[in-house]
Amino acid sequence: MAKQNIYDNDVFFEGYKGIRDREVNANKLFEIPALFSLLPDLKGKRILDLGCGFGEHCRRFIEEGAVRVTGIDISEKMLKIAREENSDPAIEYINMPMEDLGKLAENGEKYDLVVSSLALHYVEDFAGVVRNVSNLLREGGEFVFSQEHPLNTCHVGGNRWTRDENGKKMFLNLAYYGVEGEKESTWFVDNVKKYHRTFSTVINTLSEGGFSVERIIEPMPTAELLEKYPDYADLFHKPDFMLVKATKKHKGSY
Repeated sequence: MAKQNIYDNDVFFEGYKGIRDREVNANKLFEIPALFSLLPDLKGKRILDLGCGFGEHCRRFIEEGAVRVTGIDISEKMLKIAREENSDPAIEYINMPMEDLGKLAENGEKYDLVVSSLALHYVEDFAGVVRNVSNLLREGGEFVFSQEHPLNTCHVGGNRWTRDENGKKMFLNLAYYGVEGEKESTWFVDNVKKYHRTFSTVINTLSEGGFSVERIIEPMPTAELLEKYPDYADLFHKPDFMLVKATKKHKGSY
């Protein structure tokens, strides 16, 4: 099975890093606050971060009381920055694609919490990741993740918006939402592969994998935020992100 490592492409990496370095971006305004709002009290927790990137979240988990954090990422470029800028004796960074997550189970370690920020839409076998996460979590452990919203992952090209004569976005152009699978798009470079799954597939895969879905967030702008950044009003047409909090069911409950 193909394991895409687009983040080690020099052009893509620099373009992505430029976005994340901006003071104002959708990740900082919407995705990160929503993700952390779903997390439990981290004191004493053992945490696994899937697609940990630059390691900022791993560092923050330790600062908020986690006793051990393992961050995995397929990109050595990302992990180089993580080790340089967000290292800690209680953090271990491992160069590993999520498709190989089952290897972590070989040492018998169990986690209290598995977190993933905007990485799962790059993985083809979502059901396989869910099974491995379940195996790595203790009973009652939690899986919290964000991904590009399914209304985004179905898009493959062309104009995403219909606009009025003044260029204002009127509504989203949506096509082939029900056709799941690999989608190629251009983002800094050509042929960036993402995997589209419908909302129902995401939720049903979690349920079939032994999880109880506790909460879902599709972040929207507040009135205060819109006063400062009016362009984010387009999120009322189409959320950028979907975040899910799920709990591993106890044996015998499914």
